[in-house]
Amino acid sequence: MISLNNRTKRNKTKIRVGRGIGSGKGKTSGRGVKGQKSRSGVAIKSFEGGQMPLYRRLPKRGFNPVSKDNIAILNLDKIQSYIDKKNIKTSDILNSDLLKKLSLINKNSVKLKILGSGVIKDKINIEADLASKSAVEKLEKIGGSIQLKK
Repeated sequence: MISLNNRTKRNKTKIRVGRGIGSGKGKTSGRGVKGQKSRSGVAIKSFEGGQMPLYRRLPKRGFNPVSKDNIAILNLDKIQSYIDKKNIKTSDILNSDLLKKLSLINKNSVKLKILGSGVIKDKINIEADLASKSAVEKLEKIGGSIQLKK
């Protein structure tokens, strides 16, 4: 229970500037004297007094391609953990549509890539766009299969 004395004051009144000497924010209204910043309608965002601004001193780097494919990456150990949690049945064909429906991958992802990190114990059939060599080897070793879309 918060006592009434210790509560923070919520309805703070707005300071009305330019309302006489006694208010503490009179005459220049806390803007100093004269100059560009004392006037209204002035915005000096990245101006550094004539010095070359930081955003122009630093080199331009990188490029963001417009048509970037969103590739969902899934490791074998992650698939195994989903099987253990019973999110995925081993009888189902694991593909991007199923994973999106169960919201295990992002719904905006265009392609699905299977990577071979970790261990998979259960036999499962996977349908993906891309797969690493180690992932294919591990799946075939336990008797599972992976179909790559063209």
